Amino acid sequence: MCNRLLCCVVLLLLRVGLKDAAVTQFPRRRILETEKEFTLQCSQKMNHYAMYWYRQDPGFGLRLIYYSTGPDSFKKGDVPEGYHVSRDELEHFPLTLKSASPNQTSVYFCASAKSTAWHGCFLSAQKE
Repeated sequence: MCNRLLCCVVLLLLRVGLKDAAVTQFPRRRILETEKEFTLQCSQKMNHYAMYWYRQDPGFGLRLIYYSTGPDSFKKGDVPEGYHVSRDELEHFPLTLKSASPNQTSVYFCASAKSTAWHGCFLSAQKE
């Protein structure tokens, strides 16, 4: 993952505070029984078309689960298995764990952005 994109996501996440948050997630914590369905809520009030769900497992960086480019438009990320999303309204992007399992134990992050313009990184490796 490009450092630039990671920095943008981290900055978006750091902007989210408890008061007057532009992006909110609910619930903050949850312990589930295995094989139960559960939905994490994500809302934003900035009229952003792009919204993202990430998970961060111990020892790993952020991994994209799903992203949305607007209402009724979403695409799979790197780790979509076991999850479902919907986006009926611009402001909301819920993430559903279809059947909770121990391998879904993680920290989940929701983010939004004005657009889905991706910034690329050019990497060149050369022998010394």
